[in-house]
Order: sequence, then structure tokens, then C-alpha cells
Amino acid sequence: MKADEKHQDQKAEFQPEGVVPAVPEGGPDMSGPVESTATLSQWQLIRLRFSKHKPAVVSMYLLGFFYFVAAFAEFFAPYPSGWRDTDRIYAPPQVLKFNFSDGLHVDALAREIDPVTLKNSYVRTGETTQVGFFVRGEPYRLLGFIPAERRFFGAKNHADGETFFLLGADRFGRDILSRLVYGSRISLSIGMVAIVVTFVLGVFLGGISGYVGGTLDNLIQRFIEIINAFPHLPLWLAFAAIMPSDWSPLRTYFAITIVLSLLGWTGLARVVRGKILSLREEDYAVAARLLGSGHGRIIFRHLLPGFTSHIIVSLSLSVPMMILGETALSFLGLGLRPPVVSWGVMLQDCMDMDVVANYPWLLMPVFLIVLTVLAFNFLGDGLRDAADPYSR
Repeated sequence: MKADEKHQDQKAEFQPEGVVPAVPEGGPDMSGPVESTATLSQWQLIRLRFSKHKPAVVSMYLLGFFYFVAAFAEFFAPYPSGWRDTDRIYAPPQVLKFNFSDGLHVDALAREIDPVTLKNSYVRTGETTQVGFFVRGEPYRLLGFIPAERRFFGAKNHADGETFFLLGADRFGRDILSRLVYGSRISLSIGMVAIVVTFVLGVFLGGISGYVGGTLDNLIQRFIEIINAFPHLPLWLAFAAIMPSDWSPLRTYFAITIVLSLLGWTGLARVVRGKILSLREEDYAVAARLLGSGHGRIIFRHLLPGFTSHIIVSLSLSVPMMILGETALSFLGLGLRPPVVSWGVMLQDCMDMDVVANYPWLLMPVFLIVLTVLAFNFLGDGLRDAADPYSR
């Protein structure tokens, strides 16, 4: 005890005069040790930094909602993709209203045709069409095998012939909203499927190019430069033109996916090559070689996991280009064709400027395309900022 008192006296004796020991703001913390970022793993740091990027988080949830709706398109679409009401061609969007007598409803419309210009016009009849959730509609098979009739949203008296068009109708009287929901399944999935092929080609060729080096590296890089030197749109048109017109929609879908993948893997390959060039001489890679590990194991087991986050960022930024590529080909009539429904196929009705001027709601796919591309770009920006959690 005397030794402890002597030590405290010596500590107090050497305390500089006028210096007050620092106390945390709000008093000393008595709640226990606080976990610092130094104790978090790399993936925990990435999640932490990504959560602070608000546009990226909102975009992630928005894209998740889009893909969820696309997966259950039969349930969320008011009508089947091929359903049509020829008495309601080019029907304008109907605004949802609510009152206590009719509940949720839209104003019923009657079609009129100008005898001189033959232009369609619609006037209110004074009646209403009641709208509800989880109503009975056209029968369908959810996910292709579950029979059902309930739809998330639709006219309550659809069996009596009542219809409504929340976003308007096209030249065949088909519901724009339903076709947008069904079209999202093709337009969104084609980017994700193409990414699989892009990932395989980019990681494999980029990894070999960066790890082996020498003549093989030069050959692969010159091949990449040749592909990048060609403008992509003419190449898309050339590849699409050689596809037989009698192919089934499924074969055309996979052919378009392969075409987009063959032109989209070069960026990822260069990212992988650059990272492997900087990591292959690290101590852990050299140690793996000295221990007798094979080249494939060193690349895919030791080097690639070191920059997995960068690969994810590159792939997320490539998806919008795949979606725009499919839209461009389908819009020009060289990609997917009716009866397949995609956002690009829907835009084929907008090639006539007179139609667009009179029926602007046909441009609704453009709004979804822009929104999806922006969401992927914001998501890619957030992933890129969070990919290196140790940077300041």
C-alpha cells in the first residue's frame, strides 16, 4: 500500500502545472468498450460505407422492387400481356379517384371517332369503374405452374366487361401498365444473364493476361483493343442481322444475350488484369508459389478475392449498357420481336412522330429505362466508393 501511495505521489508531482486531464465530452464513458472500425472486417467496412451513400441505398431498394415485380409479373399486371380491348384503342391514362360512395375508382370513358380526321377521342360518360386490390381477373399461372386468378390491382367488375387503363392503351387496345410489367422481366433479366457470360470471359482472360504476362498478355490486350475500336451499334446490328428470322423467342433472347456479352467483357478484363499485375508480386502470392500452389489456385484462390469488390462494381456498371443494348436492338426491329414483350419492343410503336405527338403515353417505357439506368449508375457509384473502405 505504501508503494502505491508513493507512486501516485510521484505521478502527481510530475503533473505539469495548469494541465487538466482530458475528460470525454459529456463525462466519462461508463457503458463499456466501444467497437472501433479497426476491429471490423473488410466486408463489414464496405457495408458501413455503402449504407452512408443514400442515393445508392435508395437505388438498391428500387432495383430490388423492380426485380421482385418482374419475377411475379402475372400477379402484379392488371391484365395478361396479350389481352386487348379493341374498343379502347389509344385510350388515354385514367386518373385514380376516391370518394366514400364509389371508393377507389376511375371515370368511365366512351370512344368517339372524328368522321373527317378519323382521330380517336374519349369523353367521360358520367359513370365510374371501381378499382380494387386482390381482385379476380383473367386466369394465369404464377411462375409458370401455379394456377391463380387473383391480381394485385384491377377492376372489381372485370367479369362484367369493365376495364380501365391506368397508363393508357396502345394501338391494339393493350394495357400499357401490364405490358410494362411483363416487359421488365425481359429487359431486366437480359442484363443479369449477360453479366454471367461477361464475368466468365472478363475474369478468365483478364486473369491470364495479368498473371502470365509476356506475349500472351500482348495478344489478349491487342484483341481487346480491336474489339473496342469498332463502334458497338453497327456491330450489334451486324450480329442481329445474321440471326434467322424464324428463330423462336427463347433462342432469340439467348442470342441477344450472347451478342451483348461478347462486346461487354473487355472493360472487366482490363480491370482484372490491372489488379492482378499489382498483386501478383505481393508476399502472400510469392509464398503461395514457393509452397507449390498451381497457377489456377493462385489466381482464383489468392489474387481474385483481394479485389472482389472492384469486380462487383464493374459488373454493376455494365448492366445498364446491356439493357440499353437490348432496347436499341429491339427498337430497331433487329432484336426481340412480338409477341415477346420488352421495353424495346414496346418502343417500336413510337417510330411514328405523329403517333407520339397524339399519344405521348406510349413513351412510358423510356421513363422506366432512364430510371433503371440511373439506379444502376447510382448503385455502382455507391459500391465504388465503398469498395476501398480504408481510403479517406
